Amino acid sequence: MITSTYDWKINTKEPDAGFFKLAKEHGLVKTAAKIAYERGIRTEEALEDFLKADLSHLHDPYLLHDMDKAVARIRQAIENYEQILVYGDYDADGMTSASIVKEALEMMGAEARVYLPNRFTDGYGPNESVYKYFIEQEGISLIITVDNGVAGNEAIAYAQEQGVDVIVTDHHSMPSQLPEAYAIVHPEHPGADYPFKYLAGCGVAFKIATALLETIPTEMLDLVAIGTIADMVSLTDENRIMVKVGLEILKTTERIGLQELLRISEVDLTTISEETVAFKLAPQLNALGRLDDPNPAIELLTGFDDEEAQAIALEINAKNEERKEVVQNIFDEAMSMVDLDKPVQVLAKEGWHPGVLGIVAGRIMEQISQTVVVLNIEDGLARGSARSLESINIFHALDDHRDIFTAFGGHAGAAGMTLPEENLTQLSDILCSYVYDNDIDTGAKNTLNLDEELQLGELSLDTIRSLEKLAPFGMDNKKPVFWLHDITVTQARTMGQNGAHLKFKVKQGKASFDVVAFNKGHLLQEFQQAQGLELAVTLSVNVWNGQTTLQLMLADVRVDNVQLFDFRSKNMVLPEGLPTVEEASDEATAVVLDTLPNSETELKEWFDGKEFQAIYFKNRIKEAYYLTGYGTREQFARLYKTIYQFPEFDVRYKLDDLSHYLKIDKILLIKMIQIFDELGFVTIDNGVMTVNKEAGKRDIEESKIFQDLKRLVKFQELMALGTPQEIYDWLYNQEQ
Repeated sequence: MITSTYDWKINTKEPDAGFFKLAKEHGLVKTAAKIAYERGIRTEEALEDFLKADLSHLHDPYLLHDMDKAVARIRQAIENYEQILVYGDYDADGMTSASIVKEALEMMGAEARVYLPNRFTDGYGPNESVYKYFIEQEGISLIITVDNGVAGNEAIAYAQEQGVDVIVTDHHSMPSQLPEAYAIVHPEHPGADYPFKYLAGCGVAFKIATALLETIPTEMLDLVAIGTIADMVSLTDENRIMVKVGLEILKTTERIGLQELLRISEVDLTTISEETVAFKLAPQLNALGRLDDPNPAIELLTGFDDEEAQAIALEINAKNEERKEVVQNIFDEAMSMVDLDKPVQVLAKEGWHPGVLGIVAGRIMEQISQTVVVLNIEDGLARGSARSLESINIFHALDDHRDIFTAFGGHAGAAGMTLPEENLTQLSDILCSYVYDNDIDTGAKNTLNLDEELQLGELSLDTIRSLEKLAPFGMDNKKPVFWLHDITVTQARTMGQNGAHLKFKVKQGKASFDVVAFNKGHLLQEFQQAQGLELAVTLSVNVWNGQTTLQLMLADVRVDNVQLFDFRSKNMVLPEGLPTVEEASDEATAVVLDTLPNSETELKEWFDGKEFQAIYFKNRIKEAYYLTGYGTREQFARLYKTIYQFPEFDVRYKLDDLSHYLKIDKILLIKMIQIFDELGFVTIDNGVMTVNKEAGKRDIEESKIFQDLKRLVKFQELMALGTPQEIYDWLYNQEQ
C-alpha cells in the first residue's frame, strides 16, 4: 500500500511582477524566483547577498564572548611552548572542529595534541579521567574544547584546580550553570550579542582560527563545509557563506585524506555539493565514531602521508559499510517488535549496537509516522535514543520524569537516555499517557513544505541550473520540493542491492522523466498500478555515459482515492502481513481478497460496512467454472445420450472415465449430473446413477442448480478477468 510519510503543505505565496523582474536580472528563472521569495528574500539587497556569498560579510570573530581572552591565552601558551590539548567530539563536526584548531595552532608554530573521546569508553564531552591522563602523563597545561564543553562542569573544574586553563568553544544548548572555564566562546553566550547564533562547532573553531591568524583562512573552509552540513545547523547568514565557499574549495581540496575518501566513494569532484557531504562524507566520518575510535579521522583530514591517508580512508569506508549493515539488522529486528496499537514505540533489546540507535529510531519514525525510542540493554541498563514527530515534544514529555532515568537529555525532536531495564514499561506508559492526556492526534505526521506545483513540460536543465543558485540547501534553506500530479507511470523497475530502491518513469502530456525512489523497491507493483498518484519530488542531475539528464527524486507520495491492486498473476507475491477481507477488523486500512467464496452474496457480506484504503486482488478460485462454462445444450445432450446406454452407472468410480470420454471438465460434469438429478432425468442412490427413461421433457433452464451455476460463472468471470475498478464498483454497487 502506498502511504504518505508527511502531511503536505503547498506554498501559495506569489511574488509581484517587480520581484520577478529583479530575479530575472540575477539569472533566476520564474520557479527559482518564487522559491527565493517564499524563503523570505524580498529585496534587491537581500537577493544579492544571498546569491553572492561574500566572505567579507562574515562577522568579526571578536564579537564572540571571551574571544579576546581565548586568543591571548593561546598566544601566551604558544610563546611559552606550553603543551596544548585540543579536545573534540566523535562526530563529523567534532572531527572537523579539532582539525581546524590543530591546523591553526600548527601554522602559529605550536605542536598541539588532539584527542577525540571514544563514544563507548569516554562518553560525550569533557571527561575527567581523560583530562587527568593528559595533565599528568603528557604535561598538558592548556585545554581547548571544540564542539563540546558547556556542560562539562566537573571535568573542567578539575582541570582548573590543577592549574590547567580550559578554553571552551562550543555551540550546543547553554545550560543554566556554565563551567568555571578560563574562557567560553559560544555564539549564544548571554554575555555577548553575537549577530548569528547558529554556528556549528566547526564554525566556532573557524572563528578561533580567524582571530588567531588575523586573516580568513579560506583553505580551512572545506572542513567548515563538511562539519556544518553534517551537524545540520541553519544554512543561513555566515553559515551559508562559509559552506558555499567551502564546497568550491572541496572540489579542488589538497587534503589527501579527503581525496582518497572521495575517490573510494566514486565522487566526481566537479559535481561536489552539499548532498555529497550529507550522503557520502558525513556518514563515513560519523561511522568511525559510531563504531570505533574516531581519532584516525584527524590524520585523515590533516595528514600528509599518502599511504596512511589511503589506509584510513579504506578503514572509514569499511566502517561505513559495516554501519549500514548493523543499522539494517537492528532496524529489521526493531520493526518486528512494533506494536501499532500503541501511539509511541519503546523498543529495547540486548545486543543492539549503541552507536547507531539514533539512526534506527529515525528510520522507524519515518516508516510508521510515530515517535520511537530505541534502546540497547546491557548489564541491567537500557541506553539509547529517541526520535519524535513534531506533534510530540519528547523532551517535554519526559523532563518531569527524570526519576526513572540515570541519564537524560535532548530537545523537542530527539533525546538520549539511560534507565534501568525494569523501568522500560514505565517509560512506555509515560509516553503513551502523554499522548492521550494531551489529546495529541495519533495520526498526525510531520509537515512537508512543497514549494510549487511542477509541470513536466516546463522542466529543463536550465531550471535546475537556476535553482542551484539558491544552494547550498539544508536547514532553513531546504532543497526545493515540488508537487507533481496528473501523471501516468509508464514503466517501473527495482534497482540497488536486493531491489531495495525503485526507478520509474512518469509522463505528463508529451513530457516524461525518470523518478528515483529510495527504499520503495517493495512497492514496485503498487507504483505500476496506482491511479491518481501525487508525488513530492526534488530535482537532480544524472550523469551517465557522458549524457547529462534531469531526473526527479521522490521525497514523498500519496494517493487520495482507494488503491486497487491486481495481484492475480501467479508470479506476483502478496505483501506480507496484510489481513484477508474476511478476517480484517474495522480499523484495517489495507486488505487482501485472497480466496473467493463460491457465493457472490457471501463476498459482498465480507465488504459490507467496511471502507478500505487499499485492496489487493489475488482472487484465487478453488473451482474455476468460468473456464468450463455452465454447459452447452450439446454437452447436456451428449451426456444424456451416453448414460442412457447404461442401465446403471457408478459415478463413484467411473466419473473420471466419463469426463475423459465426453471431454467435459470433471467439476462441470458433476454439476451437469446434479442438474439431471434435480430435473428427474436420473436418480442417484448410494453413488449409483440410473437413467429415468420415463421422465418428462423439461428445459435445463428450469434447474435452480443451473441458474446458480450461470450466476457463479458470471461472478467468477468478473473476479478473474475484470479490472480491479470493475470489481470494486461491483462490490460497492457503484455506477460503472
